[in-house]
Amino acid sequence: MAEHYIGLMSGTSVDAIDAALVRFDPRPSVVAARSFPLARDLRARLRAITDQTPLGIAAQLDVELGRLFAAAALELLRDAGLPPAAVRAIGSHGQTIWHAPASEPPYTLQIGDPNVIAERTGITTVADFRRRDLAAGGQGAPLVPAFHREVFGSPAETRCVLNLGGIANITVISEDAVLGFDTGPANTLLDSWIASQRGDAYDAAGAWAASGQCSPDLLEALLADPYFALPAPKSTGPEHFSRAWLREHLAAFPGLAAEDVQATLVELTARTVAAAVRQYAAGAAKLLVCGGGVHNRLLMARLTALLAPMEVASTASAGIDPDFVEACAFAWLARQRLAERPGNVPTATGARAPVVRGGVYSGKV
Repeated sequence: MAEHYIGLMSGTSVDAIDAALVRFDPRPSVVAARSFPLARDLRARLRAITDQTPLGIAAQLDVELGRLFAAAALELLRDAGLPPAAVRAIGSHGQTIWHAPASEPPYTLQIGDPNVIAERTGITTVADFRRRDLAAGGQGAPLVPAFHREVFGSPAETRCVLNLGGIANITVISEDAVLGFDTGPANTLLDSWIASQRGDAYDAAGAWAASGQCSPDLLEALLADPYFALPAPKSTGPEHFSRAWLREHLAAFPGLAAEDVQATLVELTARTVAAAVRQYAAGAAKLLVCGGGVHNRLLMARLTALLAPMEVASTASAGIDPDFVEACAFAWLARQRLAERPGNVPTATGARAPVVRGGVYSGKV
């Protein structure tokens, strides 16, 4: 019997809530999808969170985001002409405000109160997907390799899926194994730099970066970060690859043109992704790309050049809009949770065993 689920995602780029209404019959198909931009003031407040942020501020943002996630789900249903009662559950990733899997003890925190989502929509909501994997000794991320295996895997060949969100991550799917990890920064640094220099939320199509030149010396300094040499599985976030991290490196290169910094950041993402793909997915014939970075023409061109003759293509070529792959994944993860099926891949996260991920917040009874 067909079922409908909604997936909600706000990533490390902190730019929008992506929402997808997914029909499972039993394979997933997208019925409707939409992106709801976050207000500039809210984005600024979220990006300003540090480990020193007062608890009251984080708690208020938790509720505020919960209301926005609920509104996004209801608006998506209006678009699709479906009532809330037609949806089995919502899977909400929430907004990560801190992710520290290497600390002792390890911890991760996402906000966007699922109690508010369940109460305002009347739909059972599944959230808090990272912490059970963390409790089982994993990194808590990446979250979507199991979904990638479900929708993009093929017994005939090895495939590699790249998500270019705030952080870049890859999933390598072969006949007998799945591996996934964060390769390093993507849009989090690109968006932060252009916002600080030009006031733009993002570099449309990578045009500003394309007007500059990569600085070999700055690139070498950035590539020396120890994270890139760590073996998989591993995960990271804007806590590490932050504006402060970039400023620290830029101090050694005074006078570098702003557009050259942007070009260098594009090259940093392209080089670190390409190195990871060559090391862990050398047998893959195709790299399927999703996430906002798929629209950055310079980044896609550099990946194509660095990985040739491997084909580099959008996930649209495999049937899913690249802007909504992760939202679809959280609909799938909610379905896995309600069926009491594992949602993690231990070879991707480093967990001791498969675990059922997410807490369930009942809708109206």
